[in-house]
Amino acid sequence: MKILDLKTLPVDQVIQETVHVLSEGGLVVYPTETTYGIGVDATNQFAVDNLLKYKKRREGKPLSIAVFDEYMAAYYVQLNEKAREIYATFLPGPVTVVSTGRHVVAQGVESEVGTLGIRIPNYPLVLQIVKAFGKPITATGANASYKKRPYSIQDIFNHISERQKARIALVLDAGELPHNEPSTVIDTTLDDVMVLRQGKISFSEKNVKITKNAEETQILGKQLMSKYKNILTYKAIVFCLQGEMGAGKTQFAKGIAQALGVHQTVSSPTYTLSNEYVFEAEGKKTKFIHIDTWRLFNSKEFLELGFEHMIDACDVIVIEWAEKIEDVLHQFGDEAKLLWVMIDQGKKENERIIHVGDMAL
Repeated sequence: MKILDLKTLPVDQVIQETVHVLSEGGLVVYPTETTYGIGVDATNQFAVDNLLKYKKRREGKPLSIAVFDEYMAAYYVQLNEKAREIYATFLPGPVTVVSTGRHVVAQGVESEVGTLGIRIPNYPLVLQIVKAFGKPITATGANASYKKRPYSIQDIFNHISERQKARIALVLDAGELPHNEPSTVIDTTLDDVMVLRQGKISFSEKNVKITKNAEETQILGKQLMSKYKNILTYKAIVFCLQGEMGAGKTQFAKGIAQALGVHQTVSSPTYTLSNEYVFEAEGKKTKFIHIDTWRLFNSKEFLELGFEHMIDACDVIVIEWAEKIEDVLHQFGDEAKLLWVMIDQGKKENERIIHVGDMAL
């Protein structure tokens, strides 16, 4: 592994050495306007396989790619009108735009359904490297899956094994990066543009709903699950529920189960910690897992329930009292769709005020 100090070396030298390593199929850690990323030639199967081993992520989970401009992106994905509008408005910048791929990258880069995320980073050095290289590079975080978000090289090294370090050929060290949120991920493949990931929890007035009874709370849960159900082909969905005892968290969970076609009776897992229900999605058996963290003492106990395996299996997970294990959920923002739901008592006895927000960390 070679480390280049970007504060002392000429830019031309850094670009030349980086392009050489990428051409040889090597892994390069590089800075962006969000966090440190790790890049390989996205068209080189050997390089992508090596990256997937470094990330230790489940086969089939997609990788985003960094390109120089919209013209370059169009060679790798099909850009519809909505995508072009987002490119014109937000890029370069911390936005990943998901479109239907053209299947010209290495296997493992596109999702299992053939979609591909495109980044045009607002970081001049990265754009210069991609332009000089002439091909896209992967744009995934340099941290191993589920590990700390990397704002410094030490953040990376402190949380990977010696074997993982050995896979890295080159590090571009820009020092401590500003602690910005990761890119917003926008899916443009559907009729409506869908935000798959936002840079922080975002509760806004337009995402506030009022339900008058338990049945309406269930209906809202069902509607929300139906909106995101297509994501299950490549990503787990985690509903992070907050609210006092009796607020209606379990009623909301029942609505989610209805949308999934779960036929068993969904009951509160307060005393069992976790209940599992099987349903079918895209022709395969998938699980709806209902977790109550009220009786857990710490985050370690939560992970011992097998949460990482649930994420890898693209399950639907509902967590009551999610605020208790918020520190753990921070680690899974790239691997799952996290939806935060706050349920408050309304002015009337059965009325509930429900806030829905995205979270990605």
